[in-house]
This record gives sequence, C-alpha cells and structure tokens, in this order.
Amino acid sequence: MLTLNFCVASVDDAHSIVELVNSAYRGESSRQGWTTEADLLDGRRTELEEISHLLYSNNAILLCCKTQNKLIGSVCVKYSHGEVEMGMLAVDPLYQGQGIGQQLLHYAECYAAQKWSVERYVLAVIHCRYELIAFYERRGYKLTTQRRAFPVNLALWTPKVDGLTLLILEKQC
Repeated sequence: MLTLNFCVASVDDAHSIVELVNSAYRGESSRQGWTTEADLLDGRRTELEEISHLLYSNNAILLCCKTQNKLIGSVCVKYSHGEVEMGMLAVDPLYQGQGIGQQLLHYAECYAAQKWSVERYVLAVIHCRYELIAFYERRGYKLTTQRRAFPVNLALWTPKVDGLTLLILEKQC
C-alpha cells in the first residue's frame, strides 16, 4: 500500500508537473493508464510556461500527490466568485487504477472549501470520454447542459478527430 502525501505545489515541482500531465494525457506513455487522450490529440497537454503562470496566479493553486517524494498526481484548482474549477487532474499512468485520482480530487475539494467560500465545483471533459465522465459522476458531479468549444492551441496540440467539444460537469456544495 502506498503512503500518499498531498501538498501545495511549489516552483520546484513545475518541471515534474509538466512531465506528469503530459505523460498522463498524451503520447504513448499515456496508453499505460486509462486517462489517455492519445487517440484524440497529438502533441503536449501543457508546457512549463502555463504551469509557471498557474503557480504565480492569485486565483489558482496546483496541488500535488507524492509518494516517497515522487510526484505521482497533480490537479489545478481555480477560484472565481464562489466557483472552483478543477483542471488538469493527472495521475502517473503507472499508478492509475489505485484510487489516487479519487483521493486527489477529494483533497482538492476539501482544500478549496477551507480556503474559499465555495458554492460549486466545475470541470470540463471531452465529450467522448465516457469513462472519465462516469468517474466524475461517481464522485457526485453531474452533467450540465453547458458546452464549450474545445480550445485550439496548435503550438501544443493538434486534434486527430473532428468536432471535439467539452462537456461541463458540476457538483454543488
């Protein structure tokens, strides 16, 4: 059984977070886990500039999950007017399927509730990621009627399929 430690990310974690998020979402390494987007998108999910920006943001916090001082999970928590948006929830593909993502999400919700006056949590999931939508629904999130266009960032990624959209899920406090 793994001993998990949860903490707020520091600047020293930035490179590891970039590597973790990219390995969990894109490329061949992501296929070792169940959260891969490798069949949907080519390229990288994030870069050091984005993670560094988030680390210095006043309304965002990156949280980490470590075991034996090794980063195995992270999530970005953004706050605005009573709403907390969860994003970039990532677990190292070699550690997926052990409940780490569930524990990290729970930690992020509790952390946010202690820090801010939270009315609801929201997150966005690619419309065809049925297993991921089910994962969040098991944690109390509900699909809304809201949709977002999938972001274009050709410097980082290229869609492999047409018509990608983001579904919005929410969890009331």
